[in-house]
Amino acid sequence: MGALSGLLVVRPGPLTTVQDLGRRGVAHLGVPRAGALDEPALRAANRLVGNEPGAAGLETTLGGVALRALGPVVVAVTGAPSPVRVDGRAAAWGAPVAVPAGAVLEVGAATAGVRGYLAVAGAIAVPPVLGSRSTDLLSGLGPAPLAAGDRLPVGPPPPDRPRPDLVPLPAPPAELVLRLRLGPRADWFEPSALTRLARDGYLVSPAGNRIGLRTEGPPVTRARAGELPSEGMVLGAVQIPPDGRPVVFLADHPTTGGYPVIGVVPAADLAAAAQARPGTPVRFVLLRER
Repeated sequence: MGALSGLLVVRPGPLTTVQDLGRRGVAHLGVPRAGALDEPALRAANRLVGNEPGAAGLETTLGGVALRALGPVVVAVTGAPSPVRVDGRAAAWGAPVAVPAGAVLEVGAATAGVRGYLAVAGAIAVPPVLGSRSTDLLSGLGPAPLAAGDRLPVGPPPPDRPRPDLVPLPAPPAELVLRLRLGPRADWFEPSALTRLARDGYLVSPAGNRIGLRTEGPPVTRARAGELPSEGMVLGAVQIPPDGRPVVFLADHPTTGGYPVIGVVPAADLAAAAQARPGTPVRFVLLRER
């Protein structure tokens, strides 16, 4: 591609960030993982345009984004379903779309779910930081969230390879079901509280973000008082803060924390958490060790 290839941000949307599959293996440095909250959706968008699965794309939040192509590009939008237009004309969602030089690609507000993923053939070629191009909202690493007037470089076209016309993805959840493997601090809670955690209903709170999914519902009661010294946190850890409402840690979670972790949600369940809108019912399913 020529020197003018890339994308110009016309409308950044409420929160649009550059994301790939995150910073792996640097938690010992105090650096969060970051990366796409809905990894299967980013991988699918990259497959549709011929990129490697972990290539950097854009993650939108509820309100979409508008970009002007500075050169001809091929894009795909997946994740939260949303209208897609090129210079005002309807275009496909979940399939490759050719955008001519000078045209404006608009991804509208999500009609379901929360986070959309836009991949461009050649990938978003911002400089990597600690092996990733992802924006990390907690530590501030990586590029800042998009702002109007930003220019996003696009890498050279990927090699020709078979590309699917469609990549099936699950719909955003009407009910968010999260499996929960108990520990390491389940003994800090009343046995009856664990039973109620699996029985009582929760809702996704509007206070959540890329750091964690917060819930609304009955508090989980402790069996002991006091606080823990800070200890390591992992993706999917379910921390119980002083108000007793579970918080599920997502990609931008801190690497340490002092509130007790009652259990860990498997990574496979977190893509659905990324797409659960505020008010979505949440159900925890306890995984008992055999």
